Amino acid sequence: MATRFAYRAVMADGAVGAGVLDAADPAAAIASLRRMGARPIAVALAPASPGARRVKQSARTRAATINFITELSALAGAGLPLDRSLALAIANIDEKPLAAALRDMLGDVREGMPLSQAMVRRPGLFPPTAAAMAEAGEANGAVGEALARLGDMMERAEELRRTVANASIYPIVLGMLSIAVILLMLLFVVPRFESLFGQSHGKLPFASQLVMDASRFLRAWGLWLLAGIVAAVFAIRQMLTQPGIAMARDRLALRMPMMQDLVRHIEGARFARTLGILVESDVPLPSALALANRTIGNRAIAEGIARVAGGLREGAGLAAPLAEAGVLPRVAIGFLRTGEETSRLGPMLVKLADVLDRDVKVMLQRAIGIATPLITIILGSAVAAIIAAIMSAIIGFNDLAIST
Repeated sequence: MATRFAYRAVMADGAVGAGVLDAADPAAAIASLRRMGARPIAVALAPASPGARRVKQSARTRAATINFITELSALAGAGLPLDRSLALAIANIDEKPLAAALRDMLGDVREGMPLSQAMVRRPGLFPPTAAAMAEAGEANGAVGEALARLGDMMERAEELRRTVANASIYPIVLGMLSIAVILLMLLFVVPRFESLFGQSHGKLPFASQLVMDASRFLRAWGLWLLAGIVAAVFAIRQMLTQPGIAMARDRLALRMPMMQDLVRHIEGARFARTLGILVESDVPLPSALALANRTIGNRAIAEGIARVAGGLREGAGLAAPLAEAGVLPRVAIGFLRTGEETSRLGPMLVKLADVLDRDVKVMLQRAIGIATPLITIILGSAVAAIIAAIMSAIIGFNDLAIST
């Protein structure tokens, strides 16, 4: 499990910076800083922030945070003082826990703390890139513009999250309906016919006998089976929190035929948009690459990009090492190479993110188009098989009665 460390370091641009990052141990934190192009001065366990309230993340909280950043960027861009802009933006938030946490942040700003450092102290409220973008805006006197870019990035990320979630709803509901119909048949329909056959179970057709046995098993052990499934799901979730198992799961996702392209496109879109906006905000490329890498959920992809970040300080470039790592979609390499050759890496990365977002929507629509009839066929086949087994038993029972 990752631990939060506070650090002071000489950054890639020569300035002395401070902040916090997540790492397994101090050595990993130092290695992460060096990949960012920084020279660590001190690394220690981050003390608990007295003003950092924990806010439960939900769709409403994320939407309220995005609205807050958007309003704050407009107010700051209009020339209002930062503390006044924060107060006005916080006044429009209906989510009480979020508003309380942001009022604590406003108190830090009024005491003289830079906005970027106040964001660092509240990692649960903002993405990892937020503090870096705010710091870049503070450095060039364009906080409003930097926050506008941050709000746009957060909105695009939330839109991608909604796209994936909405695309998953129909197949999940259809799958649950399929299971419910099959259980209804086995638990309530089949038992009504079981008494009809009396003591003739041993003379029933194999399929009929199988359906009857399945019905009896579910009625006798159904609750225990449900408890076992719940316990297994909980155990699997706990196992997946282990770094080694989580890494194996993420690597497996990159090998599955229908999954690998979707995962690479989703992670690539998030990574490209974050990196592009950071580069456009004048964040040094090594630092921007390390920060963008923290937004990636697939650990295998993040590991490959981390190796690229380590070689970036040695002048290895970006497009060629990423092509060799093979963790991003093939189309991404062309955009990266063009951005490096034309010195327009930031805009090309943002354009790449738009292209990958579009491809994700097409892939999800295609997946739904395949999954929907497939689930329907499976449901129809299962119900038809149960009905056929019952009818076969009835016909066999009638033949047996006639013969006797």
